[in-house]
Amino acid sequence: MKLIRYGEPNQEKIGVQLGDKYYDVEAFGGDYNEQFFANDGLARLEEFVKANEGNLVEIPSDSRIGSPIARPSKIVCIGLNYKDHAEETNAKIPAEPIIFMKSTTSLTGPYDNIIIPKGSTKTDWEVEFGIVISKKASYVSEQEALAYVAGYVLHNDVSEREYQLERGGTWDKGKGCDTFAPIGPFLATKDEIADINNVRLWLSVNGKMMQDGNTKNLIFNVPFIVSYISQFMTLLPGDIISTGTPAGVGLGFTPPVYLKPGDIIELGADGLGTSKQVVKAYGSN
Repeated sequence: MKLIRYGEPNQEKIGVQLGDKYYDVEAFGGDYNEQFFANDGLARLEEFVKANEGNLVEIPSDSRIGSPIARPSKIVCIGLNYKDHAEETNAKIPAEPIIFMKSTTSLTGPYDNIIIPKGSTKTDWEVEFGIVISKKASYVSEQEALAYVAGYVLHNDVSEREYQLERGGTWDKGKGCDTFAPIGPFLATKDEIADINNVRLWLSVNGKMMQDGNTKNLIFNVPFIVSYISQFMTLLPGDIISTGTPAGVGLGFTPPVYLKPGDIIELGADGLGTSKQVVKAYGSN
């Protein structure tokens, strides 16, 4: 299945994508949140969709599409998880995964604007393959890790490099600004992705291809990442894990290239759809 949420910010309703069309499933009840995943929501939703086949109402074509996940308890990210990205930023290849967090208030829809933070001059892009957790995970083995995965999402891990790298030694402050986590357009359940170890992901800015990578080049793969993080914190249903970005970020250019108002970012991944964001200055309409 492909799960979507639609409507105005903080008022989203739930839906599903069937073929190339979006359908409302509000009658199912609730939201795509921790309770949904914890209470076997995916299986129950699948039964609901089958039982109502042919009777679901199509969502208006001009509807805003929100994040397919309601605000999770946390967004956990892995840094420098592609060798080519580590090399382009002159960083050492990590011996263990680098973990940082994105604020849940950075979560936004796949077609919403990206707002450059007040005073920022180094806002950057990062296309990433995201994991959504299905059930509480603590001290999970690598072998059983995928049993704790609900599905996968497309993520633009927008980053402010000055805040991240030059202002105090922690990455989180450059990752959690408002609008810095466009997710979606949909959550693809595990069966929708034929091979998570061979997913192409790409990103362009103003029509110019900047990133073109593949999850086969991850330093630490999906099962390892889920297991590893669960050794340090409990993952809850609906939590999002972002697995890192391939080469081609603005920071990696000589000289670096950063986002400016009016720029258009487009990104996509096999099986996860595409998204598009327009960059706006702080305080603009």
